Amino acid sequence: MCFGETVITSTKRLVDTNGVQLQVTEAGKPGAPVVVLAHGFPELAHSWRHQIPALAAAGYHVLAPDQRGYGGSSRPQAIEDYDIVHLTADLAGLIDDVGAERAVVVGHDWGSPVVCNFALLHPDRVTAVAALSVPPVPRAAAPPTEIWRRRVGDNYFYMLYFQEPGVADAALGRDPRSTMRRMIAEEGLSAPPDTLADDPLPPLPDWITADEFEPYVTAFTDSGFTGPLNWYRNFDRNWELTATTPAPAITVPTLFLAGTADPVLTFTPRDRVRDVVAGDYREVMIPGAGHWLQQECPDEVNTALIEFIDGLGLK
Repeated sequence: MCFGETVITSTKRLVDTNGVQLQVTEAGKPGAPVVVLAHGFPELAHSWRHQIPALAAAGYHVLAPDQRGYGGSSRPQAIEDYDIVHLTADLAGLIDDVGAERAVVVGHDWGSPVVCNFALLHPDRVTAVAALSVPPVPRAAAPPTEIWRRRVGDNYFYMLYFQEPGVADAALGRDPRSTMRRMIAEEGLSAPPDTLADDPLPPLPDWITADEFEPYVTAFTDSGFTGPLNWYRNFDRNWELTATTPAPAITVPTLFLAGTADPVLTFTPRDRVRDVVAGDYREVMIPGAGHWLQQECPDEVNTALIEFIDGLGLK
């Protein structure tokens, strides 16, 4: 991708960290301020394809991993290997790998709780936090699955559907192309995949081309969905692990960026942000945008991220 006369290239490499290997897409000048991009479910570093060159062109050293369980990275077998302590330690290891002390951490979807908890569990390693689509939320009053069961009763809720090992894994993995087509076009799963098998597949949204879609199909055909689903199976364990944290609140500058049409906001409200964010806080809402924000609205997201990070005065 070209920005003026500067050609921005990215490379992929494997990084050994925290007992796993992470495949990392990297761009920008080594030694420049580090920005780590943490994707969500079911995504890849590929989900940041519009942000990686833009941030590198703006003068930052960008690291975008396939997080553990995804794509070209390691897929540990144990469910507990996907808890928040492991996930945040992975990011610390990436920062160590490039010889930096701190980084700006940016997360989308599941990546948002990872980067927000990174600021609580590794407060000395973070310069700023940007959370996309999922706002910073305080620790719940009870184990999350207990709360969800009380709220939804016998109704379908995808996070509860994901809890039983093997069930969603098989259903999602039976036809990864159809699974990813529905997930991207419909912004999630409105019902268990087996009940949707006879429904016509929706077209791809106009913000993703067939060529851009194909890496998702290839990755999840190769890796399956068990690793990513294990993240969801740690919600209650994460609740226990974060009863106390090295930092009681996020004290660094924090940005929340979301689309006004994102269905996730119906069950992750923003009214308690100040219970967990004690530092400077800014919120940017993109009118009409949905959940796959950085892919759907790359220009708006790039502008907001670069303005936020430039404002930190790191260069």
